[in-house]
Amino acid sequence: MHLPDGILPLGQSLIYWIITGITLIIYLYKLSKVEDKHKLMITTSLLAAAAFALSSLSIPTPLGIPIHFFMIPLVALIVGPFSAATVAVIILLIQAFFLGMGGIVALGANAVTIGLPLTLATCAFYRVLRSIDFRLGVFSGTFMGVIMATFIQTVILLIAGIFSLEVILATLIPFYLLVAVLEGLANAAILSLLSRVRPELLKLEKI
Repeated sequence: MHLPDGILPLGQSLIYWIITGITLIIYLYKLSKVEDKHKLMITTSLLAAAAFALSSLSIPTPLGIPIHFFMIPLVALIVGPFSAATVAVIILLIQAFFLGMGGIVALGANAVTIGLPLTLATCAFYRVLRSIDFRLGVFSGTFMGVIMATFIQTVILLIAGIFSLEVILATLIPFYLLVAVLEGLANAAILSLLSRVRPELLKLEKI
């Protein structure tokens, strides 16, 4: 979900940047209230590095279209929705500057797409379903987070008048449904392993 520059109208891009800025301000405020900031920031930094590396990889699929995992749902489940949304902004900045993935002007829209709506949906569905089964909670949270991001990007593209709904339904939706399923399964396996070998990581204060 790396929209390039020149696709969105400048006014709309500015609005998405403002939303992203507000998200970062809320994150900093919440971080100031955390008792063990040092531990949370170190963990968040390590997760950001791992998420950047893995989300930058192109993975071939039988459909002939390579996919990129989001990784942000995994970060959200470990350190919380606002931390993960901030990680998303950092990753998008690095990818835009050094890898040519997405634009700078469009970064606000990209950050809104894979930022707070995704992370809040991920954490909400995880909390609801984890009492039934931990892995189900992780899978459902990840799946719905990716679906939420897909919905947000669809709305952004429709508002900008770039593509018709028919084109988006035929191209974007099936692609990200596959990503949602694969990433949900991967995150369920990863967090199940972490719950056994490093359970303290799942008990960090989340923001």
